[in-house]
Amino acid sequence: MLYADRGYDHDKYRRMVWATEVKPVITRRGTPHGSGLGVRRWVIEQTIALLHWFRRLRIRWEIRDDIHEAFMTLAAAIICWRRLTR
Repeated sequence: MLYADRGYDHDKYRRMVWATEVKPVITRRGTPHGSGLGVRRWVIEQTIALLHWFRRLRIRWEIRDDIHEAFMTLAAAIICWRRLTR
């Protein structure tokens, strides 16, 4: 399943997601808040915020993908280590 907010509410995006055999859960524009997506999206927003602790990942300076991926992996390991040692 793919969870998305109102910014992605367009049939074009829904078709693209269905083409990859993933079910899109996208809030419709004009509907009242309280769809429940915020509970699931919070995990993603929190993860991005944790990765922004690392200044080098806020703006991507590396040209090579493998170096950027290595820094992302290192950041994820440090975040997990800090959480587990509490």
